[in-house]
Amino acid sequence: MTNIISTNKVQDVIIPLRGVDVILASEVAKLYGVETKVINQAVKNNPNKFPEGFVFELTKEEWNFLRSKFLTLENKNGKGNHPKYLPKAFTERGLYMLATILKSSICLPSKK
Repeated sequence: MTNIISTNKVQDVIIPLRGVDVILASEVAKLYGVETKVINQAVKNNPNKFPEGFVFELTKEEWNFLRSKFLTLENKNGKGNHPKYLPKAFTERGLYMLATILKSSICLPSKK
């Protein structure tokens, strides 16, 4: 059976960046109930499915700004508080493409 994520849950994690609405890979992972590395691996293993405008890596400046304004870092399982790589941000088109790749029983709501 497929579980559909509520629209409110998705809207809560959308942020404007570079003139478009995006969701960070870590938030996408939470929505799908997987680890962020699963999301990043899906993009890495399917580069032809994510052309320009579907997903992009944040710059160091963008990440520092977001961390200072919106995000709080948690120290989980003894891991450090700073990511090794800059996070990826998914546009709406990137999320649709990601949904075709991920093997999850969770579906994001469609835009009406």
